[in-house]
Amino acid sequence: MEHESLGSFDVVVPDVDESPKPGETPEALCLRLAESKARAVAGLNSGALVIGADTIVLNDGVTLGKPKDKADAIRMLSLLQGGTHEVLTGFAVVWDGRARSRVEKTAVRFRPLETADIQSYADTGEGLDKAGAYAIQGKGSLLVSGVEGDYFNVVGLPLCSLVAMIIEEWSD
Repeated sequence: MEHESLGSFDVVVPDVDESPKPGETPEALCLRLAESKARAVAGLNSGALVIGADTIVLNDGVTLGKPKDKADAIRMLSLLQGGTHEVLTGFAVVWDGRARSRVEKTAVRFRPLETADIQSYADTGEGLDKAGAYAIQGKGSLLVSGVEGDYFNVVGLPLCSLVAMIIEEWSD
């Protein structure tokens, strides 16, 4: 398990198998992974508010996770170029003996891209550890022509929905 302190919170990356189960829907997959990550970390940090999240890209019914390598990133970006895809983030909170989770969806439209554009972006390596092979918060923003929904969901954590869920559940 990787652990890094960032001021008033810590980032802990648990060892969770991210393989989809047979027949599992994309929504169920990202929700299960978010819950598994949160529960794994909560088990090590009693009393802490723990947030787990998992983001996937859904293009024409096909789930795109993190690319295996640069060639896979080029394949994914080629599929996404000139079209609209969905970004799904499952997020879970474990705190005070309770757990809650949700899935947020955002539509992202890519501009038409030339082969050279795709190659150039893949060469940066920026998207190699990101679902769909791009990072909208970085150079990948140049690939995007529009977003319908929560931008922060595409980054990987839908902050507005997260805060609303925490307030709804734990405001008493």
